Amino acid sequence: MTLKRTIFSSPIAFVANMAWAYVAYALCRIIYLAENWSVLGSNLSWTSVWEMMQGAWMFDTSALLYTNALYALMMLVPLHYKERDGWQHAAKAVFIAVNALAICINLADSVYFQYTGRRTTATIFSEFSNEGNLGSIISIELLNHWYLVVAAIALIYGLSKAYVLPVGKPWRRPFGLYYTIQTICLALFIPLCICGMRGGATTAVRPITISNANQYVDRPAEAALVLNTPFSLIRTLGKKPFVDPKYFDKETLDSLYSPVHNAAAATEVQESGEPANTPGAMQAGHSSELLSETSLLHSCTPERKNIVILIVESFGREYIGALNRHIPGYQGYTPFVDSLISQSLTWEYSYCNGRKSIDGMPSVLSSIPMFVEPFFLTPASTNALGGIARELGKDGYHTAFFHGAENGSMGFQAFARATGFQEYYGRTEYNEDKRFGGDNDFDGTWAVWDEPFMQFYAQTMNDMKEPFLTAIFTASSHHPFAVPEEYTDTFPKGDKPIHQCIGYTDHALRRFFETASRQPWYKNTLFVLTADHPNQSSLPEYQTALGSFSVPIILFDPSGALPAGIQPGIAQQIDIMPTLLGLLGHDKPYVAFGIDLLDTPAEETWAVSYQNDIYQLVKGNHLILFDGQATKAIYNFREDPLLQHDLSGNAPQPNLEQELKAIIQSYMQRMNGNQLIIKEP
Repeated sequence: MTLKRTIFSSPIAFVANMAWAYVAYALCRIIYLAENWSVLGSNLSWTSVWEMMQGAWMFDTSALLYTNALYALMMLVPLHYKERDGWQHAAKAVFIAVNALAICINLADSVYFQYTGRRTTATIFSEFSNEGNLGSIISIELLNHWYLVVAAIALIYGLSKAYVLPVGKPWRRPFGLYYTIQTICLALFIPLCICGMRGGATTAVRPITISNANQYVDRPAEAALVLNTPFSLIRTLGKKPFVDPKYFDKETLDSLYSPVHNAAAATEVQESGEPANTPGAMQAGHSSELLSETSLLHSCTPERKNIVILIVESFGREYIGALNRHIPGYQGYTPFVDSLISQSLTWEYSYCNGRKSIDGMPSVLSSIPMFVEPFFLTPASTNALGGIARELGKDGYHTAFFHGAENGSMGFQAFARATGFQEYYGRTEYNEDKRFGGDNDFDGTWAVWDEPFMQFYAQTMNDMKEPFLTAIFTASSHHPFAVPEEYTDTFPKGDKPIHQCIGYTDHALRRFFETASRQPWYKNTLFVLTADHPNQSSLPEYQTALGSFSVPIILFDPSGALPAGIQPGIAQQIDIMPTLLGLLGHDKPYVAFGIDLLDTPAEETWAVSYQNDIYQLVKGNHLILFDGQATKAIYNFREDPLLQHDLSGNAPQPNLEQELKAIIQSYMQRMNGNQLIIKEP
């Protein structure tokens, strides 16, 4: 159809045509659902459909703005009227071509979903780069799904017929007003386009990725209905895919390392095709002396304890005085946590598994380390995901996640839902609770200040049925490193901007525990305190390849069932989930890349990390740096904390490379094969 040319005809036509593109995407989604109804349609309700539609609108907006950016410029750039008719026909050709391709991709992916269980990502280009029979496969599928070909033709034809074309006789002057209006529309469109591509306008919102789709669904597979394939391809372009290095055959790999826990359920595990822990696997080694001690620990801890996990933003081990007594005169910035450690169980060395906030949740709550790319940003983020919330949910636990930022920020809400958390409490829920200050407690950048939000956290748990598992991710000790105005001169400023923030967050933790200690659930609760990652550093030993991953891992049991003290050995974030499940007597098989720290000899504990294309494994006395092909360096990190003396040229040295290879290969295979949970037998 054509639109009479007026001053506003081009912007009106642009809006109308984009609306038709939305309709085309919606129809593709309906066809996608119909094609995969047996998998995606069986559990749908009107409530879940409405929630998915909200997410789908956001992802479709992003995809349409990415793919139609050139078209938008062609429509909104002011042109002399004599040139406009030919230009408008060219713009139509671009619009139809781009969106026809999007329609075809969306419909073709409805067939491919049957093999992958998720939307297609950019990894498809590498997955099939060496295949020579794609032509015949595509031809067969086109014949088998001829109705999708018909649907594609019909949608493209309909889009072409519905297209609004602003052509016709030139209007009368003034032309100056036309140029002004067109320029204003273009200027307004640019920021709106950026916000639409990002998935939001505030600084608290990262550009959305495919993992954000989990925020709107109850099952990981349903994320495919929220996403669209053009978005999935665009947002994963340039991301390094997980590549199986194929270091070992299956039998050798399983003998070296397995992330499957609970050998008692080995029969069901093996029947489901998953390898069970074997005596030779890294996390399965025991000494009888340690086993007797850890068995006592496990038996002394009630199986129905509540679990509270505090993931504290940037709360590096360096800032904690009690964990740095070896440094003469060093006090740190955490007097409360120092006192808590005196009553808690912690470890001689403890590390995070990633250096970004978005690495912290997968590591702590699902025992997934960061290798190659942050898990949230990879195609694997739409895999079926496990985690401590999902496992304890099977045992009847009520589960909830808390984060004081805008709901949906950082992808945390999506990940929490995907991994089994039943409830999410963010800034929205905080503002709705009239007992607190609402937006008056917002820090102006990221989230609600830690002190009031952690009070909200403690009070909200009073309304939860026991046993419960809750986790909180704090925010105040984050750049720009501000503290509430009333605390400007309260805490030591140290020599880094973050130090004052650490003092404030330590104070917030003190107030949280004061409030929690007065609650009826307190004595029957096991508290875990860790950080997502370290931040600004003053001490040289925390600035090395290994030291830059140092965070606290603290277990506090007010009942006294756990012994207090700094234990020998190495702990890491991915050990938190299996350690807690072991303490609670969880007897179902599950996947976790870490180990049960209380069921593993100190000399067999270890930690992994990845930075600048180098894998790191620390175990015993040594740290190995490995580039995926060869060992680059070995250090005795205990005797050489500044990592100044490479031992790789000296023999003999421990063969950590083989163990690290096994961890890497198992990780890559499970990411690519969607094997992060144990399938129900």
